[in-house]
This record gives sequence, C-alpha cells and structure tokens, in this order.
Amino acid sequence: MLSYRHAFHAGNHADVLKHAILVHLLHYLGQKDKPLWFVDTHAGAAVYALDEGYATQNAEFETGIGRLWRRKDLPAPVAEYMAQVRALNPGGALRCYPGSPQLAMQMLRKQDRLRMFELHSTESRLLQQYFRDQAPRAIVQAGDGFEGLQSVLPPPSRRGLVLIDPSYEDKGDYKRVIEALREGLKRFGTGVYAVWYPQVQRHESRRFPDMLKRVQQKDWLHVTLTVRGPVAGGLGLHGSGMFILNPPWTLPKVLNQAMPYLVRVLGQDAAAGFVLESELA
Repeated sequence: MLSYRHAFHAGNHADVLKHAILVHLLHYLGQKDKPLWFVDTHAGAAVYALDEGYATQNAEFETGIGRLWRRKDLPAPVAEYMAQVRALNPGGALRCYPGSPQLAMQMLRKQDRLRMFELHSTESRLLQQYFRDQAPRAIVQAGDGFEGLQSVLPPPSRRGLVLIDPSYEDKGDYKRVIEALREGLKRFGTGVYAVWYPQVQRHESRRFPDMLKRVQQKDWLHVTLTVRGPVAGGLGLHGSGMFILNPPWTLPKVLNQAMPYLVRVLGQDAAAGFVLESELA
C-alpha cells in the first residue's frame, strides 16, 4: 500500500465514475445552509499533472477524462463534473486533473469543512503543503484513514459525506472497508458514505458488492462501469464500482442519465456496460 501512487492512474475511467458521483453528492448536500463535513480517508494528492511526470507513463487519462474533454454532447450530470475539471484548466488545454480534495475545495462553502487522511508519506506531505493556509476549513492528517475516520465522526454539524477509496493493493483493504462502514454507521448513522472499488480478477473484488449490501439492508445504491473485458492472465483494471450508503433521492435519476453515455464514450470493447441497482427506503 505504501508504494501506491495514484498519479499513474489520474483521470482514468475509474476516476471519471468516482468523481462524477462525488460532484453530484457535494452539489446536492451543499444545497442546505447547515455546514457540511467532507471526510476523505485516502486523499492522495490534490492535483495531478497530466502533461508531465507519473501520469504520462501509461497515459490512462487518455481513455478516461481525455475522451470527454472535447465533446459537446455531455448529458447534464457529466457536464456538471466536467465543469469542475475545466475550472482547474482555464486555458482550454487539459493539463491538470483534480483529485477528490481539490474537487471538494472547489465546491465546499466557507462554512463547510474538509478532513483528509493520507498514509503515503510523500503524498501526505504534499497535501499538507497544498492546504497549509486553509486551516481550520481544511485539515490534512498523515496516517491511516481507516483509523482516522472514527476520530471525526460524528461531525459537529451532523451532516457529512465520507469518501472511502483505498488502492486495494492490500487485499485486506476489502475487509477494512466493511469494518470502517459498520463502525462509522454506529457513530454517524445518517451520514452519506461513498465507497469506490476496482473491478479486477481477484476473488475479493468479485464478492465485495455482496459484502457491502449486507452492511445495511436499506438505503444503498450500487453502480459499476465496465469498460472492457478482463485481459488474458487477469491483470489490469477493467472497470470499477461505487457503493453509496444513504444516497440522495436524486442519484438514481442522475446515473440513469450518465451511465449509458459513459459506456458509449469510455467503452473499449463489446464487454463494456454498466450495472445500476439500489435498495432505497
């Protein structure tokens, strides 16, 4: 886990799914005046360069955000997300990609709070430098986000969005996500929890959605974006999923608009598709 650097994957199809949903959640929750807390358990970096460094090695963004950048036919939910990416690229060229901390800073209001955790020493140091003048609005803590999460729940305002998206390089992360959700719901049962996970050829990944559904019988939504069939040998990311506990009522409609479009634009072969399921109260 400590060797993982998200910069290699910044702006790929998994980021598109995750961040399009995150933008909608932040927009919806920001409509009430009461302060909102956004907690990011595996924050990574705030901003990723796409024209130099790690991101250029595999250029995964070219089959993700790159395919959306020049399009004029974006459905409203995707356009809302793209507007936030464009805000970081005012010159019109796609040079940078916002991580979840940057998206949150762009969308949160002055009364809202951002709490970030990052275990990787280099990433956490860069993140602390980036937000050094933003305290107490934004605070970065170097350390394990699974453990740190419980220290900030429940938020004082009793309104919060928690993003949990570890790398899952350590297969123990799947179990730790489930444990973090169960403990989080005990402390803050009305919070919105958004969990990202990879679609890879690993037993833990395939059974993970069913594990998540057992955390809470009602008030959950699950969506996946598969962009291609698994490659021979089973290596690589062929899609990803998002599981949201206590989702807003608007999210199913938003995803029904966005997902067919994302499959059409980001799909790489005939195996591309999406799944959208929910159990809402």
